[in-house]
Amino acid sequence: MIPAYGTNGLTDHRLDDALRLLADLGYGGVALTLDHAHLDPFADDVVARTAHVARLLAECELAVVIETGARFLLDPRHKHHPTLVSDDGRERRTDLLLRAVDVAVDLGAPVVHLWSGILPEGVSDDVAWDRVLTTLDPVLDAAERAGVTLAVEPEPGMFLERAADVDELFARTGRPDHLRMTLDLGHLTCNEEDAVAVVRTYGPLVAHVQVDDMRRGVHEHLELGDGEVDLPPLLRELAAVGYAGLMSVELARHNHAAPRVATSSLAAVRAAAATAGVALGGPRESAVTSGRTIA
Repeated sequence: MIPAYGTNGLTDHRLDDALRLLADLGYGGVALTLDHAHLDPFADDVVARTAHVARLLAECELAVVIETGARFLLDPRHKHHPTLVSDDGRERRTDLLLRAVDVAVDLGAPVVHLWSGILPEGVSDDVAWDRVLTTLDPVLDAAERAGVTLAVEPEPGMFLERAADVDELFARTGRPDHLRMTLDLGHLTCNEEDAVAVVRTYGPLVAHVQVDDMRRGVHEHLELGDGEVDLPPLLRELAAVGYAGLMSVELARHNHAAPRVATSSLAAVRAAAATAGVALGGPRESAVTSGRTIA
């Protein structure tokens, strides 16, 4: 497993500075959120900018996955809108995800991370499933052609909020090899009955892991050590199922203290791994879960 940090927790930094900071601290990877603050997939110069970021990632020896959870990239008035299940505008979410696949190819990122969104009031599950499948269909095709894995995250309060919900998505799409799961270890403590059992059951289907602390029943991302997540058993179980991808610290509301939080988070991850007896690697030491080697 490769310790990584999410750029959504570094938006007060220029992306170049953020990547160099993470490399200097000792991280082996980065979860790069496509957003206006860093790498805007809708910018006129996105191709040139992506090429620059690819060179910088190589220079810093950072592995990368692509995240698509920018708050106001698609709608300046409504957070995260539109989603896979929104009443309108879902084609804009499809467009973003297709652009994310293109960026992933250009950066050598094996994984694009996504989630379903909150179900609008009055929308039935049947309608919601139709929206998810219709909105994702062209993205699944594009990802397969590109050799990129889509990693769907179960998120508290969203239509697909538990690991079993994402597994149902896999079943409804015929379980394609390039459709996998993101597990946020804080979310498991927040809204699953047995976090370790979830990792044991779904670990072989996981292509990306996020790390944060959280309390039972409260969806608030906390610094590691400030909540109720028991990290060593989760890392031990991930290692047991053969997970070898990024383990990305997810603290998007800690931008104001990012250097300190990134430093303490890496120390906490290393301590938990040592307690669990789990080895941590870097991008040149470990293959990501899709089987593509990070150069």
